[in-house]
Amino acid sequence: MDCELRYDTHIMSVARQTSRRVSALRRVTGSLDSRGILTLYKAQIRPCMKCGALTCMSSAPTHTRRLDAVQRRALRLLGCDEELAARITSLEHRRDVSALVVCHKTQVQHTPHFTHLCLPPHPGQRMTRQAGAGSQQVLVTLSRSSQHQRTFNARAARLWNHFTQATPDVTRLSTHQAKVAANVWRGARPTPLVCEIK
Repeated sequence: MDCELRYDTHIMSVARQTSRRVSALRRVTGSLDSRGILTLYKAQIRPCMKCGALTCMSSAPTHTRRLDAVQRRALRLLGCDEELAARITSLEHRRDVSALVVCHKTQVQHTPHFTHLCLPPHPGQRMTRQAGAGSQQVLVTLSRSSQHQRTFNARAARLWNHFTQATPDVTRLSTHQAKVAANVWRGARPTPLVCEIK
């Protein structure tokens, strides 16, 4: 974290580190097939970019795009094997799924060490056919600051409300089931959730 309480410096450092690893991977691609390249990418490069995914969430798109560029470089090494490349989800997808799993642990399972991340419930509940989903709705704090809207509380609240509307039985899911459901739900939304400034 830098002096402005942001993780931008950390993200740039990770981008440089993973970029060097992609360059090293490129030098050995002549002796590997596409599956071998993908295995090395998943084992040596992708974990560095996924580590601390929730801290990257609040950074400006300018910095998170650096990590996206590294992933695109790595996937280009697969050549024409588009089927393997399509299996790799975007880094934003992974960040959103991580946020939803944390929300499930705090809002549904009430995991003790995540208590400080618990989101306040939405004050007004409407009695509709989606009452089961409505009971899990949380309060989304409104702000005109784009930086505040990228914070965990603001973005996770929006994600959680959309996810619970699409998954009414979220209270009966285990952690693994919630993660699978979050992956399926996020995969069906190829475009990111836009921050609405009111």
